[in-house]
Amino acid sequence: MQQYIHNAVSQPHAILQAWLPFKQALGVTSVHTEEEYARANATLDSLLDEIGNDESHPLAEVLDYLSDQIKAYEDERYAIPKAAPHEVLRFLMEQHGLKQEDLRDCAPQSRISEILAGKRAISKEIAKRFAQRFSVHADLFL
Repeated sequence: MQQYIHNAVSQPHAILQAWLPFKQALGVTSVHTEEEYARANATLDSLLDEIGNDESHPLAEVLDYLSDQIKAYEDERYAIPKAAPHEVLRFLMEQHGLKQEDLRDCAPQSRISEILAGKRAISKEIAKRFAQRFSVHADLFL
């Protein structure tokens, strides 16, 4: 068993040979500054455009990785107090000067109304749309 594990673990040199081209192609692999944050969000938007809703897309894991890096930065830099998902949505709508009908690209107006009233939970799919719309992590809505 130990021999199998040893053979399955990549050697540091092999990881480095794969990492450097990956890092160069992605443009940003960790987020510690506002510049890296902006670059990571731009790359995330590009990946979302390519991947769409296809969770089996080969780049989906890269999207998840970069999302985690962005979220860690946001959690540290822009901590949002814990709130119910519909309250987070309401807050973001107010901050952006939006009305329910302005979110037609995310969900039907009737569903937005139910969400804001706390009568309906936000689905994973709609959370992704809100996250993309407001440039935040989808976890805020779940």
